[in-house]
Amino acid sequence: MEKKIIRIENKDSYGITYYEHGQAYLGSHRGMRFRLARNPMDDVFLTPPDKKGEAVFEATVWPEPFCYEVTPDEQKTTKTFPFDMEGKEQMIDWLNEQYESRYEEWEAVRAKH
Repeated sequence: MEKKIIRIENKDSYGITYYEHGQAYLGSHRGMRFRLARNPMDDVFLTPPDKKGEAVFEATVWPEPFCYEVTPDEQKTTKTFPFDMEGKEQMIDWLNEQYESRYEEWEAVRAKH
C-alpha cells in the first residue's frame, strides 16, 4: 500500500485559550481519533497566570470508530507535553508521528468504516 501522508497542522486545533476553559479538543484523522486537553481540565481562563497552577497538554490517540469514553484504555496511547505554545507544537508533531508510524493500522480501520 502506497502511503498517502496528510499531516495535521498546528492551526487545525484551537489556540491555548480554548484549553484554558477546561475543554478537550476531539478530532479524527484518516482512521486515527485523537483527544487534546489541558490536564487538569479546570476552567482557568480568567485566573491570573500566577494562580493557574501547573498544567500539561495531554494527547491521546486511538483507532476509529468509537469515541474516547467507550474505547478501552488498552487501545489508547497517551503522551503529555508542556502547556505552552512550544508544547502545543510538540503535541501536534507527536500526533503526526503517531499517524505516520502506525499508518497501516489507521488505514485498516478506516477501510472498515
